[in-house]
Amino acid sequence: MNNLAELLKRHLATPDRVLYRQYVDEQWRDFTAAEVAALAARWQQAFRNQGFERGDRVALCLKNSVQWVAIDMAALGMGLTVVPLYINDNAQNIGYCVDHSESRLLVLENPRMLETLRRSLTGNPIILCLQAEPADAVTRVEDWLPRESGGFEVAELEPDYLATIVYTSGTTGRPKGAKLSHHNILCNVEATLQMVELHDDDLLISILPLSHMFERTCGYYLALQRGLAVAYARGIQQLGEDLAAVRPTILIAVPRVFERFLARIEQNLADSAVKRRLFDLTVKYGWRCYLGEAGALERLAYGGLRKIVADKIMAKLGGRMRLTVVGGAAVEARIAQTFIGLGLHMMQGYGLTEASPVVTANREGDKDPSAVGTPLPGLEVRVNDSHELLVRGPSVMLGYWRNPEATAAVLDNGGWLNTGDQAELVGGRYYIKGRSKDILVLSNGEKLPPDTVETAILDDKVFEQVMLVGEGRAFVSLVAVTQEMDEKKLVKRANDRLKDFPKWVRVRRIVTDKEPWTIENGLLTPTMKVKRAEVYARYKNQIERIYTNARGVE
Repeated sequence: MNNLAELLKRHLATPDRVLYRQYVDEQWRDFTAAEVAALAARWQQAFRNQGFERGDRVALCLKNSVQWVAIDMAALGMGLTVVPLYINDNAQNIGYCVDHSESRLLVLENPRMLETLRRSLTGNPIILCLQAEPADAVTRVEDWLPRESGGFEVAELEPDYLATIVYTSGTTGRPKGAKLSHHNILCNVEATLQMVELHDDDLLISILPLSHMFERTCGYYLALQRGLAVAYARGIQQLGEDLAAVRPTILIAVPRVFERFLARIEQNLADSAVKRRLFDLTVKYGWRCYLGEAGALERLAYGGLRKIVADKIMAKLGGRMRLTVVGGAAVEARIAQTFIGLGLHMMQGYGLTEASPVVTANREGDKDPSAVGTPLPGLEVRVNDSHELLVRGPSVMLGYWRNPEATAAVLDNGGWLNTGDQAELVGGRYYIKGRSKDILVLSNGEKLPPDTVETAILDDKVFEQVMLVGEGRAFVSLVAVTQEMDEKKLVKRANDRLKDFPKWVRVRRIVTDKEPWTIENGLLTPTMKVKRAEVYARYKNQIERIYTNARGVE
């Protein structure tokens, strides 16, 4: 197989097989392989009608849906290159990625940002909207697609043919477009399948955006290869209802999702000391059983507690959840221990877009969720003298789109990709210890370069010195030297400077101090750079209070 679209075409041997489930017209509807392929064929006919040629780029800025899959499969099947974009990104970033990739087509969910986006574009792509009114002055997808088409076609492609350009959040400056081939992704799918046991009747619920390579590979291509049905959740606000309605067996998520789950659980426990005690005992005994350290009485107690506590909580996840795959950011130990203690199998791993994305994963028998496991079959992984994790193998990217300097900075002539993450190997398993460069990764997997954000905030002279915090947390906070002590005013002024950043780059809370950071008090280097670790240590108690107080009310 050398074309990702073969993953769909293979299912046409059983055309009535249900591949997707989506909430349409106030009800859940199943979509068969034949229906998805027919929709993809209409897109292919539209591409031909517009004179699209192999290698042309197609940009998607859509919610997860059957339509997303159909466009992707249609484009890949014809040898077009797909450029996935985040629907919650700002118009300037989206415009940059569309321009930089020279995409011929941009498909939007709705015309919400259309006017701003058109002003930011220098090129002239075809722009379509899934949802639009006649007054919106934009072509609707349904009006652009032909009614009739031929069959779904899958072209023969040479090895390493470019499948997609995935723009990363970027450590500094503009996003970089990782070039991933069909072969890159297919190899990652096959290797990942060897690390996890899946069942024929498994149902996966999709909540992470398909623009995220973790979801795209594991929640889309892998599921399609294995023949698993996928249900598209409506959104995080309706997730509880969707879990109850769909009753999935597998959830792929970032840690932030489980933080939300736990916050709701703790809200329900707040009014009863008895419930709180039973919950704590359930988690304690469940965790000890998981580690193999529980005695006979603890195992017996856990059996009873599981029925009266854990099973009721798991029923809120649909009652059939047997596996969660967690990635995108480190899982806080408290989160992992809680849900594993409740009886949920939580599989942790590590990856990055540039590796298609999975690099390592825990196997089912592994007992330390703080580890990210062992390398996938076919991948070479090592730690260099600077303690940076290096990866080599068939799923490593071709390079960055039209950015040879950035490519050379992370990919050497021997094919080794420098992930930029600090790691160590202990007992045959890898542990991620941080990043070589100062990049904040929130608990939802979003990444942001603090230097760039801090520079923008410092444009407001009320801030004398600033440092962002939020590694592994649900939101960004700021430590600031300022003479202004009104936190609400400071939050507003900081965010006024961040309007050009993606929406998740917003300050929620601020720790303030009037005393400057200096070389003498140990908070600046001789070259006047902020010593992040020392500043964090000085304000650690205030920072921890911010996030402790936020639990349960998010």
